[in-house]
Amino acid sequence: MAIETTVTTAPEDASEDTSNSGSVIDSPSLFGSRAEIQVAASPESVYSVVSDLARSGEWSPECRGGEWVGGPPSAVGTVFRGRNERADDVVGWAPVVRGTWYTEAEVVAAEPGRTFRWAMRTADGRRQESVWGFDVAPGGAEGTATLVHHFRMGRATEGIRSITAELDEPARRRFVAEWGAKVEADLAATVRRVKRVIEQQG
Repeated sequence: MAIETTVTTAPEDASEDTSNSGSVIDSPSLFGSRAEIQVAASPESVYSVVSDLARSGEWSPECRGGEWVGGPPSAVGTVFRGRNERADDVVGWAPVVRGTWYTEAEVVAAEPGRTFRWAMRTADGRRQESVWGFDVAPGGAEGTATLVHHFRMGRATEGIRSITAELDEPARRRFVAEWGAKVEADLAATVRRVKRVIEQQG
């Protein structure tokens, strides 16, 4: 099993990428991560699994599942309401949400056998620059697929701004670095679990 992961977070000196406040939180490109793995299944089979967000509890470190609302499952424009859980020791010093909480996301790309992406929404239903997705392509061997799980956050979401609102700048930079590392680890764990689920189901 080969896994390749890369992560980029806001640079140590983010002054060139921030607004007049000079805060790392105002970077126009706050997080970006990806994880890649080979799966012994066709791209179409892989897509059919990863595009079913209601099954996320089978592979996500935090999402325990949820339901489709406001449209047909896995279709562009449809909203998914997810149920999430986070342990107390995840970036434990920062005021992040713990326990169970709910989020809404809108499907923004759905190309069977190729790509599936969803954007997180604000409390009042607006899309944020926080996009998760899976890209699928034929693998290096017959009957296999390359699966890439990726995440990008441009401008900070309302959740990130709430978490960092009372932090000083050194603490904000620490949070961005540690949260970026957490996301990288989560993506790698997710693709490993997706691979196991798909290959075990045959």
